[in-house]
Amino acid sequence: MTFKSGFAALIGRTNVGKSTLLNALLEEKVAITSDKPQTTRNTIQGILTGEDYQVVFIDTPGIHKPKHKLSEIMIESVKKTLTEVDLIIYMVEPDAEVGPGDKYIIEHLISIDTPVILVINKIDTVPHETVDKTIENFKAQYNFKDILPISALKNKNIDLLKHTIVSYMPEGPQYFPSDYITDRPEKFLVSEIIREKILNYLEDEVPHGVYVEVNSMKVRENKDILDIEAFIFCEKESHKAIIIGKNGQMLRKIGSNARTELESLFGQKIYLDLWVKVKKGWRDNISILRNFGYVIDKS
Repeated sequence: MTFKSGFAALIGRTNVGKSTLLNALLEEKVAITSDKPQTTRNTIQGILTGEDYQVVFIDTPGIHKPKHKLSEIMIESVKKTLTEVDLIIYMVEPDAEVGPGDKYIIEHLISIDTPVILVINKIDTVPHETVDKTIENFKAQYNFKDILPISALKNKNIDLLKHTIVSYMPEGPQYFPSDYITDRPEKFLVSEIIREKILNYLEDEVPHGVYVEVNSMKVRENKDILDIEAFIFCEKESHKAIIIGKNGQMLRKIGSNARTELESLFGQKIYLDLWVKVKKGWRDNISILRNFGYVIDKS
């Protein structure tokens, strides 16, 4: 039996539903979702394994005009990723018109040899005519290998998309064991779940300046309890006050909701201890970004 395997990048503007699609394809949650843009900062690998195939998905940060050093790192990581994968899955919304953000992305695709399929997400939110017009307008901009309209949230045409993606994978080895759905360590998944709750509960200006670092994860001796200590870093004292909330109410709300999801993920009782710290201007500080695990191009 021929085994197919390869790497597929999910790209698109911010907030088009890339993380939601990744979770739908894997039927598991490996990427956080939010209605706020720039939710994904790191390239997250999700792994889909079938009887005769394995696809490693890379969920890239939404492509946008960089505003600080962190943004520059995010965009450069996307550009590098596009040259190293077997397939690019370019996601758009059914907006009909091709806006400047998508034209910016297409300009980069033109210079790359990697095959690209266009996925139009959120088709459940607009009339069929809008979807048809969107397809027509994007076809005029670029010669896509395939075009598929889907709804990641409603699970519409996801199986068809899986089949299409696998068809573009070359023959190759199984890179990861069959039960792996991501190559990310547990601490990373924990930090992302906490950050998701912050994104969901706080005002727009605060979450983008927030980073979560898991300091320790230890199973309590003689008890089936996982103790997790995590730091929430923000850029301003005013943001720290908002994250903590009056009498600590907001921080408790974030912690409670994160703990519930983490207990489901790990299948055991969890004690979650959250601390809020200020690191002013961390998104533009090379040293801090390195400490936080971001790869800085020395060139």
